[in-house]
Amino acid sequence: MTDTTPEKSARRPHHWRRDVTELAALFTAVAVADAVANLIGHQPGGPYLLIVSALALAVTAGFHTWWARRHSHAPPPRDDTGTAPDPGTGSGTGSGTGAAARTAAGAGAAPSAKDTVLWQMRTTVRDAPGSLAVVCGALARHGVDILTLQTHPLGRGTVDEFLLRAPARLPARELSRAVSAAGGGSTWIERADTHDLVDAPTRVLGLATRTALDAAELPLALRQLLGRCTIHSLPAVSVTGRETGASAPVEGVLEATVMRLRDPSGGALTIERPHLPFTPTEFARARALVELDARLGPRVPRGAQVLTLPEGNEITVRRADPDDLPAARAMHGRCSERTLRLRYHGPVLDADRYLDHLLGPRFGRTLAVQTASGRLVALGHLLWDGDETEVALLVEDDWQRRGIGSELLRRLVALAIEAGCESVYAVTQASNTGMVAAMRSLALPLDYQIEEGTLVITARLDATPVRSLPPYEQVGR
Repeated sequence: MTDTTPEKSARRPHHWRRDVTELAALFTAVAVADAVANLIGHQPGGPYLLIVSALALAVTAGFHTWWARRHSHAPPPRDDTGTAPDPGTGSGTGSGTGAAARTAAGAGAAPSAKDTVLWQMRTTVRDAPGSLAVVCGALARHGVDILTLQTHPLGRGTVDEFLLRAPARLPARELSRAVSAAGGGSTWIERADTHDLVDAPTRVLGLATRTALDAAELPLALRQLLGRCTIHSLPAVSVTGRETGASAPVEGVLEATVMRLRDPSGGALTIERPHLPFTPTEFARARALVELDARLGPRVPRGAQVLTLPEGNEITVRRADPDDLPAARAMHGRCSERTLRLRYHGPVLDADRYLDHLLGPRFGRTLAVQTASGRLVALGHLLWDGDETEVALLVEDDWQRRGIGSELLRRLVALAIEAGCESVYAVTQASNTGMVAAMRSLALPLDYQIEEGTLVITARLDATPVRSLPPYEQVGR
């Protein structure tokens, strides 16, 4: 069978019964009209009554025609091409490919993937029937497909979060202007990627799983859950042993663009997001992740990889935790003052005070290197610094110049890429040739900046594709 229909079979058949019925109806109407005219025309004032009746009928017919054209035959949208809807999608609302086809019908044909871009958009509408429909209609008129939609009821309105697929030719400013004209307020929009296509419950479950496996994942999970934000972990006791006074109620505090949660390890977690207030739903999800972390307690993934150095010695690389504190202090005792000064940029006597902070999983991830005898000889740190990430290395003097620092740095960068970091930076001095050489060995674009005699080297991870290695991949040398 073919989809085409011959022209002769497409014509309507002619029925003589319809013609007979129409003629009978016409003659009946003429007879009735003649009887009414004779009856009224011979009465006093009959002609005037007939004229008034004719005028009333004409006015009624004209009003009916105007009303029908205005409300029953509205003109199509400007970008309507008259394309018939897809029979497989029906006339109702939907999602997936059917919704994409209906939304793109205003443009005549669905654009290809390379001609579209993904946007994340949040807007506030009135809590009234039809308000969201007006916004969706404005998006459809611009050929925008709504992939996902979440609503967050508030006291004075509803916050709607959209994941949109829009034509690449449609700028963000015009899209925001169209939503504002449709009644949306406080509209925020930014580019999205394919990772955002995962629905919210699935994403939250994935983040909860990562947090359950590794305590160091909590800050990263919160950042991926809440989008572009800055997270500060404020300990209850500072590095110098003084109480910081950082605390938060058990239920947490939500204040527009700032939320404060109680840190399970003590102190408080402060999360800030400029220009975009947190919703109660986001606050509840963040609090649930923190509560999960508190219930599971301290945990660090176990695993180790054995590496062979050029001279033949074997070392083991593994994740470090607070239990390594005595071994780390012993390594400090074997390091020279110059090595400690280059690493901590301060008095050598204060070096041990930093270890509690550095080995805590809340502030980042730490890799430890130990010899075959079990002696700790190097530490590599990946530290969460707000919305930035710092890398730092410490290698015992007798084990320097053997490639340990470069191997640790390479693995730390792989962890940073896995965590979605855009860049990492190292704070050192120009005289620390070992750290400078290790950063250069990454083969990544580097930015150098000198601040008050201190050299800051930033490696941009998103500028060049880098092979992401597992944190404990065995590498022979």
